[in-house]
Amino acid sequence: MKKIASLFALTALLLFSCKENPENNIITFKFVQVNDVYEIAPLGGGTFGGMARVAHVRDSIKKENPNTFLFMAGDFLNPSLLGTIKIDGERIYGKQMVEVMNAMEFDLATFGNHEFDLKEKHLQKRLDESTFNWMSSNSWHKTKNGTVPFQIQKEKDSTDVSDTYVFNLKDDNGNEMNIGFLGVTIPSNPKDYVQYGDMYKEAKRAYKELENKVDIVFGLTHLEIEQDTELSKQLPEIPLIMGGHEHYAMSVPVGNSKVTKADANAKTIYIHTLSYHTKTKKLLIDSELFFIDETIASQPKVAAIVNKWVSILDLKIKEVIDNPNEIIYTASEPLDGTDGASRSIQTNLGDIITQAMAWSYGDKVDAALVNGGSIRIDDMLPASVTSLDFFRALPFGGGILKVDLKGSLLKEILDYGKSKRGTGAYLQRYNITEGQKGAWLIGGKKIKNLKTYTVAFSDFLLKGYDIPFLTPDNKKIVNVHTPTEEENAYDIRKAIILYLKSLDK
Repeated sequence: MKKIASLFALTALLLFSCKENPENNIITFKFVQVNDVYEIAPLGGGTFGGMARVAHVRDSIKKENPNTFLFMAGDFLNPSLLGTIKIDGERIYGKQMVEVMNAMEFDLATFGNHEFDLKEKHLQKRLDESTFNWMSSNSWHKTKNGTVPFQIQKEKDSTDVSDTYVFNLKDDNGNEMNIGFLGVTIPSNPKDYVQYGDMYKEAKRAYKELENKVDIVFGLTHLEIEQDTELSKQLPEIPLIMGGHEHYAMSVPVGNSKVTKADANAKTIYIHTLSYHTKTKKLLIDSELFFIDETIASQPKVAAIVNKWVSILDLKIKEVIDNPNEIIYTASEPLDGTDGASRSIQTNLGDIITQAMAWSYGDKVDAALVNGGSIRIDDMLPASVTSLDFFRALPFGGGILKVDLKGSLLKEILDYGKSKRGTGAYLQRYNITEGQKGAWLIGGKKIKNLKTYTVAFSDFLLKGYDIPFLTPDNKKIVNVHTPTEEENAYDIRKAIILYLKSLDK
């Protein structure tokens, strides 16, 4: 009897110990984060990026841990050269990206500012084609019947784009928890069909709606890093905000929380490993910035879709450019179109673009300016460049405006562009340099406040999106000339191609 009693006591002790083993109370889950993806195929001659490679990485992780989730933190439907082509008379406007993301089985996406580049009917088509989940806490659909959530419409029913989103997690140890997400988008792209709510107010509202329904709330946002940081300060209970908008990787601590962003075009992705103790309610987060390069295999299903769209682009671009692969210029070295350079320093590609802008007006301008964010190739162009390279570099296209403005305003514009180093508002320049003590020079001479200068601007800059005070109604703007279709300045890409071809004559 003593032996039986002892065996019973030992068994009970082992069972009790098993239940109390802290490791058995920990549920581990994974987040794979991407943001600002405009290219579905690898860049840099195949050396980095590529959504099929991202799919392979996520699939490999999920095989080991079923509680693995794939997130898109905004900006993916636009812009890209592929998105500008037409099929059956209609531009595809991100259709290729939705098809790729469907195949990758994304778990959740939020709007970026560039999703609203699309017209209302085109965005609706992309939403309807999506099989992944969308979520936004501050972006709604303005209709003739009032403001309502955006909807994903299917043949038999329709569902709202969620204000918040909840995932239920379970593991083999019997642990279970709910995690919630809120998401806000920078209101930098005003459209008649979009209603933006205040980023911080709506995030707080969404958090209150979630806090009693879930164990932890996370953020999936598309904001400037300063805004993400402020959001984290106002909602310190959120341990991780996965963000977008900036195009370079960062992990910014904010108190006991952090904001992370990966490099654009899936050069890198963030892999977050999260361990939550269901008894103590403590969370540990290990975040790894993971490089997507040529050493990573491609997931076959996604690769087949990517290759299909690349083939379509090759055929369609020839309808726009007679000889897209014609070498039109040979530089002494590759042209730097990477995001990091275009948004931070004067580049050799920026030199060519702005020189061509001045040339388009017969060099009868004092200077030329284009925002670095207009350059979207995020790649090094080969020294021997083709017409296609410039269409890829500048998928937005757009005209070149000739603007007469006062020197005092021009200095404000240049100071603002300098202050925005690292963002799309940084300015690539022609015939403008910075002198001593921050003085701005045109042709080597200091800019005079009262003098009127003639400057070639990319038309986007005059819309006030990147530089809020730079609009045609600014009192220091004397005149704005908008080119006609017959002028070289009508399309910035046409101007560059013609300019470079003229150099050989």
